[in-house]
Parts: sequence; C-alpha cells; structure tokens
Amino acid sequence: MKSGVVSSDVDGLQGSALAAQESIPAPPPAAPHPSTLVWCCIAGLVLVGAIGMASILLKLWDLWTDDPLKSIGMLIVPVGVMLTLRVWRQCGWELRGSWWGLFPLVLALLCSAFRHSLEARVLAGPIGLNLLSPKVPLYLFGSGLVILFAGWRVWRRAWFPLALLLCAQPVPYRFLVYGDLPLQDLSAHIARSFAVLIGFPPTSKELLRLMFTPDFGMFIAPGCDGVRGALTMGYLALITGYLKKVSVPRWIAYTVGGVALGYIFNLIRLCALVLYYRIAVGHPGLEHFAKWADYILGGCLFLMATVLFLWMVSRKDPAIAPAAPTPPSPAVWTAQQRRQFVWRAVVCAVSSLVFIVPGIHAIRTWHESFSAQVHHGSITPAQLNALLPKQLGGYTLNRAWQENQNGQISLEMGAYERGERDEAILGVWLPTRAHNMHGSWMDRGEDPLQRHDETFLTGEGLAQFDTAFYSDGVTDSIAGNGYCTPATCIPSPARVPEGFTLTIDPTDFETRGTRAVSIFFRIDRPHAGDQPAAFRELASEAKEFVASIDFGEVSRRFQ
Repeated sequence: MKSGVVSSDVDGLQGSALAAQESIPAPPPAAPHPSTLVWCCIAGLVLVGAIGMASILLKLWDLWTDDPLKSIGMLIVPVGVMLTLRVWRQCGWELRGSWWGLFPLVLALLCSAFRHSLEARVLAGPIGLNLLSPKVPLYLFGSGLVILFAGWRVWRRAWFPLALLLCAQPVPYRFLVYGDLPLQDLSAHIARSFAVLIGFPPTSKELLRLMFTPDFGMFIAPGCDGVRGALTMGYLALITGYLKKVSVPRWIAYTVGGVALGYIFNLIRLCALVLYYRIAVGHPGLEHFAKWADYILGGCLFLMATVLFLWMVSRKDPAIAPAAPTPPSPAVWTAQQRRQFVWRAVVCAVSSLVFIVPGIHAIRTWHESFSAQVHHGSITPAQLNALLPKQLGGYTLNRAWQENQNGQISLEMGAYERGERDEAILGVWLPTRAHNMHGSWMDRGEDPLQRHDETFLTGEGLAQFDTAFYSDGVTDSIAGNGYCTPATCIPSPARVPEGFTLTIDPTDFETRGTRAVSIFFRIDRPHAGDQPAAFRELASEAKEFVASIDFGEVSRRFQ
C-alpha cells in the first residue's frame, strides 16, 4: 500500500510538472541579426529617404544657423539618433519590423514634399501648434524607419531618443516672447546693480557707452540673459536623467536644477564682466581684448557648471536595473523572415524614390536661395538703398537705412516726404521667412490701440494689410504689414484668434522669384490730444501713401 501511494504521488508530481511546463509560454524565436549586406541596405534606404526629406532637413538647417539660441538643435538630433541605435543594440539588433511603419514614413515624406503648399496650425487662445512644423515630419520619419525594420518593441523602448527629434526646434516661439525679453531686462538690471555695489555706477555717458553699447567689444544688455546656457544645461540634464534611468521626480529635479544652474552661472559671468570693465577702463590693450575676455569667461564658467552638475548627479547613483539579456541570434534567417525583410525594403525604397524628385528640387532651390543670400550678404548698404523706389507718386525718397539681426542686415527702410506732410516709411524684411513688424514693435513695448485687416487701393489694385494704430502719449502712428509676391499681396496674420481653431497657411517665403516678401509702411506724427481725430488723419494720409506704391514691383526687386 505504501509503495502504491508513493508511486501515485510521484506520478501526480510528474503530471503537475508537465502541466506547469505546458502552461509556461515558449520564448519568442530569436530575432535575425543584421548582416553587413542588411546594414548596407538599411543605410541606403535611409539615405534615399533623407533626400526625400530634404525640404524638412534644409529648413531645420536654416533655423539652426540663423539663430544662436536654436543652434543647439543641430546637436540634439544626432544625439537622438545615436541613443536610438543604442537601444536597438541593447535589443540585439532584432529585426521584427511591422508594415505599420510605412504609415508614418510616407506621411513624413508627404509633409516634406508639400511643405510649401500647406501649413496647418492649431490655435487655442494664446497657444499655437504648427502641425507641419519640421520637427513633426522628422519624428514621423524616424519612428517609421524604426517600426518598419526594428519593430514595435524597439520603438517602445526608444521612446525618449525618438522624442528628442521633436526638440529639433529646441525653443518655442512663445518662450522667446514671454521669457527671453524679461530675462534680458532682469540680467541687465543685475549687472547694473552689481556695478553700483562695487562702486562703479554706470551713470556717466562714457561708462554707459562702454558697458551697454558694442563699442567696447562686448554688449552686456541684449543676448546676455543666459537662455542659451540654461537651455543647454537643461537638455544635458534631461539626457543624463534618461541614461541614469532615474525616477520621474528625480528626473524633473535634474532638469530644473540644470536650467537653474546654467542661469546662475550666467549671472556670475555678467558680474565678472563688470569687474573686467572696472579693471580695463583706461587701458586700451584690455579694452580691445574685451570680446575675447567675454568668450573666455563664458566658456570657463559654462565648463565649470557642466562639471559641477555631472559631479552632483553622480554622487548617489540610484540602483539601475540590469539590462535585458541580448537574445541569441540565429546563424541564418528563415526563408519567411528573409522574404518579409526584402519586401519591406523594396516598398520603403519605392516610397522614398517617389519623393526623391521633390527632394532634389528642394536641394536645388535651397542652393539657389543660399547663393542669393551670400550675394545679399555682399551687397553694400548703398546697393540695398538703390533697390528702393526713388519716387512714389508725389513722395520722394529722403533717406534710407538698415537694421541688423544676428550680424546680418534684416531690414531695409526708406523715409519718403511730400511737401509738408508727415514722413512716411516703407520697409522690407530681407530674410526668407515670414515676419510681421507689429510683433517686433509689440516686443519693444508698443501696444496697438486698434488693429485689424484694412483694405487699401495700391499702385497695382486693392490689397489688404494687417493695420494698427499706435499712440504712446508722445507719438501717434499708423502702420500696416503685408506679405507680397510679384503677383499679389495678402495681410500678414494678425492677432491670435480666441478659442480653438485650425488655420491653413500655404504662403511660400523661400522660393526665390515667386516668394512672399514681408513689406510694411508706417507714418508717425507728434501726439494729438484727440485720438479718434488723429487716427482719421493718419488713416487718410496712409491711403494716399499706399496708393502710390506698386507692392508687386517692390517684392520683385527684393526677391
């Protein structure tokens, strides 16, 4: 009896073990490991796809090289690509691609091919989102390639590196409006206060000229708010937190701390520059070395801030979960796996080749535009002034001048007179991108009392302009801004509409010969007590001035 009981128990245990083994799911088959030929195939497809995405990539390059604050984007994108490859390597270079990857891939190529024909913006009150901003197609393109060849598992694990592609435009425009300018004012105030504290008050005209104008070799007021350093430290902290796999609260603390550290060290830089001013005044050799002193102080302090941040975050390393073991790779692919990869590669190649013609056209257009910009860069102010009409009806060009942005001439303006009438200004925005002068004036503290789209009779027919009336108690002004091609003029976008709206803007600002050029007019006069009467008189004078201008011809001259 005992032996029978034991035998029965053993059989039961064996049966339970077999049942348990059957209930455990079998591990997934090992993913095929890419061979050299496969890697060459994928690299070729990426290259062809990049040509199809040329319009987006070249637009990003223009953004990065136009504004020093946005130039960090050219580092963020390669970091995102390298971290994505790192995740793929951790997954054993598996190739479990899905056909669903074609959807974001083709959508990205479509956005690139028709970027000049369609621009969609979602506006919710003061917040706007450009649905076809270059960063969105770039993210779709990267995600599509990962899903198509690596598969969903790699895509999910590479969520952060791919999200970095959305930071290709690293600074939102609203931040520049509501953050950059107030920080510039605060930084300049702190620099002045520190100068007073050390007994070097910038009260005399000479000291003001040295400290707050470019004559001394460095300019303390604009561009000194530390946003570039704080932004760089913020992204460094964001990537460091991801690599360390810290918790979300600690990750947020890293990022906020990095931004704060960058800004604090910028304030230290400003105070150090004030000390340098104090020492250098009266010593011509040190005065001429001021610009390099700014670079050296800024570079050393930023390096110190970076080292300090990395030391702080490495003091207490949280426990990092061990990486998942790399699945073994089979010696050869199965026939089905080989066929699936070949078909996905063929369809990807065909999809990319369909859009290679618009990509090549974008490259050629960009090259022509770049050559024209280089040519414009070599144009002297006198040559630019010659492009303005000398006579506009009864108005005669009295004087002309330019304004610079980031070391490049960005505005060409001319003042016209007719008898005893007020001086009327005609201006042209030179860079190949949209610009509304009302935004610039509001950034400088001029708020319009009235603003709406106004129809004017121009030298080539009826046209609408985004028109506003300004009055600051000293000067009354009327101004209008429009986007004019050689064929027509449209009003530049005015105020942000209230509520939730979707706007479509197909205006092309980049194709030389047919692009839209931002052109504005403005008339100023001493303040009159009766604002309604002043507005009526200025509006009447503006209609006379605008009626004498052929905006199509002005746009043609500045293509």
